[in-house]
Amino acid sequence: MAVEMVFISMLALVAYAYAGYAALVYLLSRLFERPVRRADITPKVSVIIAAYNEERDIARKIANTLRLEYPKDKIEIIVASDCSTDRTDEIVSSYAREGVMLSRQSERLGKSVAQNKAMKFSTGDILVFSDATTSYEPDAISKIVRSFADPEVGCVAGNLLYVDSSATAVGKGCRSYWGYEKFIKESESRLGSLIGVSGCLYAVRRTSYSRLALDMSSDFVIATEIYLQGLRVVYDREAIAMEDTNKRGRDEFRMRVRVIEQTLSALQSYRRIFDLRNHALFAFQMISHKILRYGVPFFLIAAFLSNLALVISSGLYGLTFLAQAVFYSAAIMGWICDRLGFRIGPLGYPYYFALANTASLVAFLKFLRGEAHVVWEPIRETGSSEV
Repeated sequence: MAVEMVFISMLALVAYAYAGYAALVYLLSRLFERPVRRADITPKVSVIIAAYNEERDIARKIANTLRLEYPKDKIEIIVASDCSTDRTDEIVSSYAREGVMLSRQSERLGKSVAQNKAMKFSTGDILVFSDATTSYEPDAISKIVRSFADPEVGCVAGNLLYVDSSATAVGKGCRSYWGYEKFIKESESRLGSLIGVSGCLYAVRRTSYSRLALDMSSDFVIATEIYLQGLRVVYDREAIAMEDTNKRGRDEFRMRVRVIEQTLSALQSYRRIFDLRNHALFAFQMISHKILRYGVPFFLIAAFLSNLALVISSGLYGLTFLAQAVFYSAAIMGWICDRLGFRIGPLGYPYYFALANTASLVAFLKFLRGEAHVVWEPIRETGSSEV
């Protein structure tokens, strides 16, 4: 029966996107592990901090960076201001005596362009990219540069720890989801190369850094650029950065839509990497980790509708439809409670799952309409930040 095949196929795709790929890449990484040769090295490092209207957090970020346990003559700090209109530039300039440099764009063109401009007058052999709301552990730089002792490594991703001091439903969902993502990143790194990094903490060889188009999501595209140079992007769980989670569902939703929209644009630009004949493993990872993951909302809609058509044919399909209805009802209840400011407990998991997949759906529709989200719009609220 065609409808039955659709239902089973859609469930299988959802299961693979969320569980099957994670299990498979973990197994492959254990069977075909490519170790990274690490050593305690101290190359010249340029820390480039992207900032747009960060007067609330930039002083704290600079102070945190100045306290890093790395030879002072081997590190420079550059704040890449994307035409900030508040006191960000003034605050950065007040640290000039401590060696902090300001790279300001006269026109607002986005995060990647701001980073590119800062890179032009940096002098480090290793470029470390960070956001203004991210805090580093004192040894973060010392840890992240170790992997560059391996000549096959072109980029290193750090370990981002999300902090949810307010214990919100969105924060809890974000931390759970990110923990799952880090499990996959560790497996992909052992197997060969990551397909993306967190913009909060990643390092790139100066000789490998490519200027990125202004509509590209740099922390996603850099992994593909490094791979196309024949180098690896690896993960170091000991290089630790910390960032607050979003606390409100609408902020998390807007952030995810923007990131996914930019990622889809990047995937279109780099579509040649989906050629399995030339990029077998990387293409497999990209399809499994990104394409199918972003396709989940469409699989879920097809599963729900096909299950509805099958309800009268079997009691089993009636139960599966009931399970879906209960799950989505729980997600809606979680959303309502979150909007009203109530604690939602276990309802946070279906709520965050639905929020993330609705964001994927909206981002895909915006992408199809040709809407470009080029200009960087950090989402900030008191005690909250965005990656």
